[in-house]
Amino acid sequence: MKYKEFEVPLIKNPSIKMKVVPGHFTTNSFHLTHYMDLNNLKTNALTARAVARELAMPYLSDALADTIVCIEGTEVIGAYLAEELLQKGAHYRSSDRQIHVIVPVSNVYRKLMFQHDMQELIDNKNIILLVSSISSGTSLNSALECLKYYGGKVIGISTLFNAYPEQFEREIHALFTSHDIPGYKLYSPNKCPICDEGRKLDAIIIHDGYIKF
Repeated sequence: MKYKEFEVPLIKNPSIKMKVVPGHFTTNSFHLTHYMDLNNLKTNALTARAVARELAMPYLSDALADTIVCIEGTEVIGAYLAEELLQKGAHYRSSDRQIHVIVPVSNVYRKLMFQHDMQELIDNKNIILLVSSISSGTSLNSALECLKYYGGKVIGISTLFNAYPEQFEREIHALFTSHDIPGYKLYSPNKCPICDEGRKLDAIIIHDGYIKF
């Protein structure tokens, strides 16, 4: 890859930084101009705690969650998010409530599902869905479909990065969006101007990383 990675600090809390790698990337559905390396935000305990504090803000006053459902490796942040809500949430301090943090599994058809002993934590419960990143919305819609099937009531969606926040009717709480990254673009593979210029793909994006060609 010809361009060097850089960091984008969160305006509200500059100690939280998202690593960005420019290039020509592909996923199963799109070509992208940048790869967001979110691993440090999800795995560094101190950083994940700071991230959780920021993500908790919309839920402190009136949202009353029973369960936080984490996908794409966000369970460390999810645990800190639950802790933050229990300590600072207006409705939680005066009640004897609990918040469960759970992760769905994928079946052989790559559909999300919950094991039998976890389903009671979803059915008729208030759910916060925590997602690593949202671009096309495929993973998000899959998770929402799963939660609907199991009877969950989604009261909030939070993510570390939302590529195009304007495309979703439902409110999504995001730390970062594509507006924080100058020049960020997402293209259909058959309408990619980078390919039209004759530039080869640099890497394929996989779960929590990428593989160079």
